[in-house]
Parts: sequence; C-alpha cells; structure tokens
Amino acid sequence: MSGASAAWGPIYYAGPLFTEAERQWNRANAVTLRALWPHGDVLLPQEFCAAFDKPPGGVPDFGTIFTACVEHLDRAGVVLAIVDGADPDSGTCWEIGYAYARGIPVVGLRTDWRPGEDGLANCMITRSCTAVVRRLDEALAAMVKVLASRESGQAQGR
Repeated sequence: MSGASAAWGPIYYAGPLFTEAERQWNRANAVTLRALWPHGDVLLPQEFCAAFDKPPGGVPDFGTIFTACVEHLDRAGVVLAIVDGADPDSGTCWEIGYAYARGIPVVGLRTDWRPGEDGLANCMITRSCTAVVRRLDEALAAMVKVLASRESGQAQGR
C-alpha cells in the first residue's frame, strides 16, 4: 500500500472466534491484511491467546486472555472490528469501546446484509467507528485513510 508509514503500527483484529468457521475466516482475512499492510502486523487474538485457551470442555485462563488482549490493543495503531450479526460479538463490542476511549481509531467491517438501527449496526458501535464498510478491501482503504489523516494532523502540530 503506497504512502503508508512505518509509524502506523499494527492492526488489532477484533472479531468473534468461537466457531471453526469464524476462526478460518479470521485467519484468511489476517493473511490478506498481512500481505497488504506495510510496516506492521495484524494482531489476531486467536493467535496470541492460543496458549491460554483450551479446547471445548476445557477451562481457558480468562485473566491472562483479558490481559493479553488489553496489552495488544494498547500496541495497536488501528482496530479492525468485525461487526456482523444481529448484535456483534460482545468481546468485540468491548474492544471497540476500549479503543474508542483510548483514542485508537476503529474501522468496522460488516459483511452481514441485514440492516441495523443506525444503518448498519447499533449506534453505539457505528458511532465509535471512524468508518463502517462492507468489504475487507474497503476496510483496508479506510484504515489507511484515517491513519494518514492522523499522521498529517500530527505533523502539522494538531
């Protein structure tokens, strides 16, 4: 992606990860993002929390998972939040709110075709996002736009 800055940092990928289909979709999106996101990484909770998780029937180390997610969110330059479903995943909603409160830009990705109360989803979600888009390529473009805009503003002393 041309014009990208090394200072942008990684993408934190917030989304549901409890079914095999969700995990496969997250992995595929992460592969695409990693190929296109210069100077940064994609922080995928299902990867960095794998050591603390347990298979179905086991008891995950929830405290360590929470701490790891917060630490990774704090490192992020931007959050990509999957906001599909009648109500997006509760953990994803928390990550959106945390990022918003910390001033980390959030781009929502909604591939779900059902309408929501604020056009695409709940207003507390959509209004916490700098953009809500329908496709991964649009999400990437929105992340580049918001980070370039922030970088430009910082360079001008804003």
